Amino acid sequence: MRWYSIVLTLLFYGFSSWLLLSIAGETALTQPTNFIYWLAVTSSTVGYGDLSPVTDAGKYLVSFYVIPLGLSIFALVLGRVAAWVSNQWQKGARGLKSLHLDGHILVLGWNGNRTIRLLNLLIRERASLAEKPTIVLCVRADITNPLPGDIEFIKVTKFSNDEDMDRACIEKASVVIMDNPEDDLTMTTALYCSQRNPTAQMVAYFNDESLVGLLQKHCPNVECTPSVAVEMLAKSAFDPGSSSLHYDLLDVNLGQAQYSIKIPEHLPAIKVEKLFEQLKRHYSATLIAAAKANDKLNLVVNPDLDMLLYPGDKLFYIAEKRITNIHWQEFAEA
Repeated sequence: MRWYSIVLTLLFYGFSSWLLLSIAGETALTQPTNFIYWLAVTSSTVGYGDLSPVTDAGKYLVSFYVIPLGLSIFALVLGRVAAWVSNQWQKGARGLKSLHLDGHILVLGWNGNRTIRLLNLLIRERASLAEKPTIVLCVRADITNPLPGDIEFIKVTKFSNDEDMDRACIEKASVVIMDNPEDDLTMTTALYCSQRNPTAQMVAYFNDESLVGLLQKHCPNVECTPSVAVEMLAKSAFDPGSSSLHYDLLDVNLGQAQYSIKIPEHLPAIKVEKLFEQLKRHYSATLIAAAKANDKLNLVVNPDLDMLLYPGDKLFYIAEKRITNIHWQEFAEA
């Protein structure tokens, strides 16, 4: 039965019960407040007994009409509510619901275990932040939410479909990560997302490095991450342990890891030498690179000690964990 049928049935049941009790002379039970309370208690089989029929006709009426019909309607309502709740949960698990989010991290694409690992890393990184953004996985694959309770999930037909991507709140995402098995799909997804949300931080993974330059010509705000497996192999051949080092710097669970932070607006220009010394002395962190505020995609690795950095510039450092309570005044006064 649909909801309107259930509501009409409840209204008929309530009105007919009240009318028959009035005919039977049950004046105490037909008072508005008493009637609503008594009918709910009786039909739900709670049966407190503080109100009950006193006439013979009323007792027969309750025995053969109010209780049997009330039990049926009560079971019907419970079943319908349970079915609705189950359906809502299933819609969420299958990614069919619309989200209402702002400032979230949106992951587009499905690569099996690699995507699971990516999501777990994002969840661990999020744990170190004061404001914890919602992580949303958006896929075309026929799967259900792989991490219910930890992430939100959206199933779409295409990553360029406006209606589908609106359900993932593409225009309000703060970070968009694109990782698909096919590079051409990643390319079209990046072009679409850059148009829908040009202010978001965007990262795209490519197997074919030749596509990186092509995408950045059209979307310079997209940070492209090519595969570095071959480079890692070559590096480890001449410098044993290099692969372990790079893996350690990327995994937040293994020793020291790489993080970044932006220089706040209220500070004057600071030399790299001062930043390097203060980070190491007070926070056991090592400055490894810097990026200008207006050119975030081009890093200066191992910057000169005399290099000046300004508010809005980004620092990249190695530390045991993300530093969330830097006292920037120490840098200005040092």
